[in-house]
Amino acid sequence: MSQPLFRKKSIETIQKEYDRGQEDGQPMNLKKVLTVRDLTFMGVAAVIGAGIFSTIGKAAFEGGPGVIFLFLITAVTCGFTALCYAEFASRVPVSGSAYTYSYVTFGELIAWVIGWALILEYAIGNIVVAISWSAYFNNLLIGMHIHLPDWLTIGYQTAKIKYDSAVAAGLPLDDLVYSHAPALGPLKFIINLPAFLIVVIITILAYIGISESKKSANFMVGLKLVLLAFIVIFGFYLIVSDGTTDNWSPFLPNGMEGVLRGVSSVFFAYIGFDAISTTAEECKNPRRDMPKGMLYSLLICTVIYILVALVITGLVNYKEFEGVADPLAYVFNKINMPKVGLIIAVSAVAASTSVLLVFQIGQPRIWMSMSRDGLLPKRFAKVSKRYKTPAFATLITGLLVGIPTLFIDDLLMTDLTSIGTLFAFVLVCSGVLALPKINKAKDQFKLPYINARYLIPLFVTIFIYFFRSRLMAAFENLSTESYEEILFILFIVVAVIAAVLSFVKRYSLIPVLGTLCCLYLMITIPAKSWLVFFGWMAMGLLVYFAYGYRHSRLRKNA
Repeated sequence: MSQPLFRKKSIETIQKEYDRGQEDGQPMNLKKVLTVRDLTFMGVAAVIGAGIFSTIGKAAFEGGPGVIFLFLITAVTCGFTALCYAEFASRVPVSGSAYTYSYVTFGELIAWVIGWALILEYAIGNIVVAISWSAYFNNLLIGMHIHLPDWLTIGYQTAKIKYDSAVAAGLPLDDLVYSHAPALGPLKFIINLPAFLIVVIITILAYIGISESKKSANFMVGLKLVLLAFIVIFGFYLIVSDGTTDNWSPFLPNGMEGVLRGVSSVFFAYIGFDAISTTAEECKNPRRDMPKGMLYSLLICTVIYILVALVITGLVNYKEFEGVADPLAYVFNKINMPKVGLIIAVSAVAASTSVLLVFQIGQPRIWMSMSRDGLLPKRFAKVSKRYKTPAFATLITGLLVGIPTLFIDDLLMTDLTSIGTLFAFVLVCSGVLALPKINKAKDQFKLPYINARYLIPLFVTIFIYFFRSRLMAAFENLSTESYEEILFILFIVVAVIAAVLSFVKRYSLIPVLGTLCCLYLMITIPAKSWLVFFGWMAMGLLVYFAYGYRHSRLRKNA
């Protein structure tokens, strides 16, 4: 039973399928049009989105100006992961991202689990982005004196949560959306129409073709970079001229513990750079260009995030960001500059639109790869003869994202998306350790080898020393500890095992550091999100054993 579950695909088999370009007699080649510049812009398009315009406020409230350290920590973690993705991309130049990479290194069952987890990153993550897009788009309309009914601009679940909270607190209910929305029998008619419509438009664009999507993404990236550059330059000018640099003191009001409390919000801001790897089959030279595109986009985005975080915490005291969903707009409205707020709204709309586009491109290509392997029905692998895109998978992705945006609350999805992404990152980083050594071409990316034999044990020892009080307290009160502390103990156990294996097997430093950093970020996410995540994984296993296991091409060809 265990052998078919963990049967692996060889890189040679994947390469032959890719070169042959045929699947059951049907063409499976996608249009190759993407260059380093396109991939870099696509990475920036995916990363600079809802995070910088919404979740950055929550992180700033928790960590103060020192939240920039969290951006650096997260960027380094993503950097390790990006290098591991780049190593895989240089060897396995096909669509599928972490799913395909896991099939090569860990086998079919783990590959399915990763594919299922990536739905959290791309499809469900896009729900959050679409809702954020709707909020800024509505602000933009208000700035143009266009007012949509409020029961068409918010999800039913969000409106109900606010209503229930007001009832529990004994607050007035007359001005709440839920109170005056039209009713359909016993139910209130409350939908987020703009969020749904933008998903429909983006799905159509992703369906039409990668060339059109590339041009649109590049335009939107250029626009938001120009607008963000203006916000940063103008913001620093105001900080210096108005003498508000005192807002940067204290720089770490809640210490590093406060900074790390915002990890889920900040990591959500970085989600998406790995979406570049899903477009491998549409890249002109994936072995050379994809690694560059990932690393360039990650560097650009980190610089932007740090500068923007310094601007908002310099203009307004960090304490004011509690519960603020649109921190950039809030800052400039606070200092009586609503016209700048209008510019921010335009930038936010462009940024969120580009994120939606990249994610809507990424998810269908993962499903396409899973379908090719027989783990999903054949229709998911069908490529449009006219547009050269995974047609059916793109439409299903549109439905999966669009329908929930009408009624769901976005805050419930952020942590879940982050944990799913980190899980994929852990397997990609650790998977690199299982790849055989090969001789590569001169222009092909090669992951630098740094012997981890002494460094990883040293780093783990230092980490345990600095967190010894927490570790001792967790062991002393093990029976009464929260899930977070139990996860922390498990992380220490894994880190010690990694240190021992690194010493014995002389592992490469970067993949081990990437694995441990992602694992640590995972344990900082609230335990309730872990419970939902495990539930999601259990559902995925049911689907696999009900369909994927029996229809697996690798199993049938054995």
